[in-house]
Formats: sequence, structure tokens, C-alpha cells
Amino acid sequence: MTKGKTDLANQLLEQHVKHELASLKGAKLRKFLEQELDELWHYAGEITLGRITSEEQVMGVIQRIVMDMELDAGIPELAAEMATEVLNADVQSKTTLGEIITREQATGFLEEALELRQQRERVISEIMAHPVYQELVSNVVYHGLVNYLYEDNLITKSVPGVGSMMKFGKRMANRAVPGLDETFERRLKAWLSDSLPGLISRSEQFLHSALSDEELRDSVMAAWVSLEDRTIAELHEGLGDVQLQEFVVLGYEFWLQFRKTGYFENCARAVVSHLFDKYGERPLTDLLGDMGVSREVVMAEIDAYAIPVIDVLREEGYVEALVRRRLAPFYKSAAARKILQQEA
Repeated sequence: MTKGKTDLANQLLEQHVKHELASLKGAKLRKFLEQELDELWHYAGEITLGRITSEEQVMGVIQRIVMDMELDAGIPELAAEMATEVLNADVQSKTTLGEIITREQATGFLEEALELRQQRERVISEIMAHPVYQELVSNVVYHGLVNYLYEDNLITKSVPGVGSMMKFGKRMANRAVPGLDETFERRLKAWLSDSLPGLISRSEQFLHSALSDEELRDSVMAAWVSLEDRTIAELHEGLGDVQLQEFVVLGYEFWLQFRKTGYFENCARAVVSHLFDKYGERPLTDLLGDMGVSREVVMAEIDAYAIPVIDVLREEGYVEALVRRRLAPFYKSAAARKILQQEA
């Protein structure tokens, strides 16, 4: 390109850059973004989700970003620091539980939980059948019987000296017949072992009847009334910074392992599949609308966030550099040279 044509191309480039920069600030920038949003919203009302993307593409994003992406070791440290700041914030001592969850909301959660009667009965049955619980019942009954025989029965309480005489007789019998205590204990525990299934069964029946909806409702709401006026700081009293950070780290390590399981992948795939079954052949605005995203919501975020960010980037020179990178190759191209030669 000759010097004259080069100068003309440069002049056109500079004017074009000025024009673009002038349109990317203030009221002109907002008007431009609003017009583009209107255009995009119009297309979103006609283009379906299935045309924009596919199930496999969405699963690919989940695979790369959620499941496979290596997370820096600084993430749990930062999360623990943030959790500590939240725990120690002044708002914890100024906010009561009732200000976060109303009594009506707590009642609603409780009513829904009470509907899970079958699950509640299954949990009770599983607890009753657990060896630890059975051992606990056995020990409680054994020590209760022994204590009653020697100390707390009606005779020893009513007749002075009987309790002491029984203990004295027990010691003398043990001296006369060594091992009597062990024999008594063994036989009593054998009886308990034979009786345990019946005891457990009656315990289970008692809990099923005692933990009725009304009893649970009254107990839980009574507990709620005693807690709703306590501050959040009082409720998590005793949970120090170190313990909180350890919980955060444990939670983070669990997530690292859980996200790679087949269970997580299949759950994600089920959600994505349902999303496309429901919205795949419908306009994007249907999906956005059901999510509560309207044109006004998007425009509000543009005003609050996008425009201020663009202002900063323009002040830093990025916007002008971007415009030049986009326009300069054209003004130096053979097509522009040809047009300038024709004009000459």
C-alpha cells in the first residue's frame, strides 16, 4: 500500500476506534447493551434448548469442571478462613434463631417430617436390632435388678437393718461358697439373654406408641420455643475456630471423593436428562422463566455489574486495545487496500 493510502487507512482506523470507544461508555453503552439484550431475548423466545446445546455437551461441562478439574489446595484453607470469619462475626451474637427460621417455617418442616412415618418406624426397628443397643438394655436391666435386690426394694427401705443384713449375708455366702457371685451373675445374664428378644420387642412397641405424631410435635415445638430466642452465637457455643476448620477440611475431602463416584455421575445425568426431556424442544425463555430469570432481571444485573466493569476496563485501556485488535487487521488487509485504490 502506498504511503498516501497507508495514511488514509490509519486515519480511518483512528476515527473508527474513536467512534467505537464513544459508543462504549455512559448512556450510549447502556442503550447498546439494552438493544442487544432485546435482540437476544427475541431469539431466546424462538430458539430451543436442544438447538443451543445437547445432553452430552452439558454432561461434558459437568465432567470437566465439576468432576475432573484439579482444585488447588488453597481452596479448603480459604473456605476455613471464611467460615471462621462468619463464626466470629458480630452478627452471630445479635441474631436469634427465630429471626432466621420463623416458628411457622419450623412447624412446616416438622409437619413434613412427621409424614415420614414409615421411615421413622424403620429407624426405630433398626436401632432396636443393633447389638450395641441390645447390650445396653441387657446391662441396664441387670444392674437395675441387682441394685433393686440389695438396696432399693420395698423391704430394705421399710425395715431398718434389712439392707445391711442382706449385704452381710451376701458377703458371708461368698466366703462359704466361693464363686457364688459369679454363678448368680452368669445365671441372671443367661436369663436376660433368653428374655432379651421379648424385652426388645416390647421396647419397640412402646417407642412406636410413645413417639406418636402428637408426642413428637409437642416435644419438638417445646424444644423450638426454648431455642428460638437464643442467639446463633449461643447455639454454636463450644465450637472453636480449630474444630470449625477441621470440619471444613473434612467436608472438602469428602467432596473430592464423592464427585468422582459413579453415584454422583448418574445423579447428574438423571438431572440433565430430565432437563432436556422437559425443555429440550421448548424455547429458552421457557426455561429462563421457570428459573425466575426475566429480561428485567438480566438488565438489572447489567446495570449493577456489567457496565461498571466495562468502565474500569475502559479506564485501564483494555477496551481501546481490544477495539484496535479487532479493527486494525481489516484496515491493513488486501480488501481495504483494494477499496482505497478504487477511491483513488
